[in-house]
Amino acid sequence: MSAADFLLSPEVQKLLKVAYAGADSQFPVRALAKATRLDEDEVQRTLDHLVTSGILTRHKARGDEPEAFGVNSQFIFHAELRSIALKSFAGAEPLRAMLRSRFKDSVLRAFVLGEDDAGTIEVLIVHGQKAPEQSAMSEAIHKLSRATRRNFAVHVISHTRYGALTARDSLHARLADGSAFEIIKPGDSKAQAPMERTGFLHSARKKLAALAG
Repeated sequence: MSAADFLLSPEVQKLLKVAYAGADSQFPVRALAKATRLDEDEVQRTLDHLVTSGILTRHKARGDEPEAFGVNSQFIFHAELRSIALKSFAGAEPLRAMLRSRFKDSVLRAFVLGEDDAGTIEVLIVHGQKAPEQSAMSEAIHKLSRATRRNFAVHVISHTRYGALTARDSLHARLADGSAFEIIKPGDSKAQAPMERTGFLHSARKKLAALAG
């Protein structure tokens, strides 16, 4: 098995998803097997390979505490691997799937703005003519958080507000940052952008609406 095949294997993705969600935590084999629903022997073999590769660190058993494994933040490609995980199986993919399934009529665009030191993933959602129900979105994000073991900080704004963002807006700065990336583009969903109207009065109303969010 090549290194690329190994990193793309379902077993590795499941284990890294749990490990990166609790980057400062240590996990015994049994806990990882339960969290990933994998066989303990399979988990042990994969962990041994991850430790040998330098991706994870092995922590010796202490007293009644069993041997445990955690993220090796000193691994030379730690930042790159974590970024790959965020852009795929450990963040973007489950988030994209949820939004396209639950909010395909309202979410016009969506961006992952990055993650903080605590592992919270910041998300910007741009809605079209129809805005997603706040309670439904909160419930969906809560379920996603439980399923992925990740916390999400979500901003929801209108298409008009998005189009009016300036360099003075914090969201504009986050979007311009190299860590931000788009996970839903116009046309990826059934959401429709608001109809544009011309005229001075409409332009003034549009600016006021943008300022109001």
